[in-house]
Amino acid sequence: MKCIFDIIVSLSILIGLLPILCVVAVVIGLRFGTPVFFRQMRPGLDGDCFELIKFRTMRNELGDDGLLLSDEQRMTKLGKFLRSTSLDELPSLWNVLKGDMSLVGPRPLLPEYLPLYSDEQARRHEVKPGITGWAQVNGRNAISWEEKFKLDVWYVDHQSFWLDMKILLLTVKKVLVRDGISADGHVTIEPFKGSEK
Repeated sequence: MKCIFDIIVSLSILIGLLPILCVVAVVIGLRFGTPVFFRQMRPGLDGDCFELIKFRTMRNELGDDGLLLSDEQRMTKLGKFLRSTSLDELPSLWNVLKGDMSLVGPRPLLPEYLPLYSDEQARRHEVKPGITGWAQVNGRNAISWEEKFKLDVWYVDHQSFWLDMKILLLTVKKVLVRDGISADGHVTIEPFKGSEK
């Protein structure tokens, strides 16, 4: 039932917002150049990796050392707007249609975090990752990693159709008020460096 719901809703949103998707893609292309999309491998169900797709929100500027500048230095007003409105997430609906993700579930993080999780934290991979989740509507990037993972595991243990409906409605509210977009001093949240196991 959840899979069918994910497909119907994702396809409906993509079709309904196609004009907006096209406009965003053109604006990104004009401001940042190509590529328009940001692609990155992320762990999904059971920790198996898939290619996540989002709209690009940063410039690809390099420092004198030839390495990418920090996120803060590469982020632009356009990028901040796309993130605060969650417009950058819309292409991820394609991942939902492909079956890599669900509309609701723990957010897919970086593969390098996998060996840093405790056994309990790793349980977040017992379900498909989501575009939004219980942690997103309870603090998003403004809460600590430990709090985020506890909320993710709570969702794994309590998932239901009605909980997903609640999370989706709360997500709309969060997007409208632009709450919890970033942690203090960071564009999003500081990198996860592991916790005591």
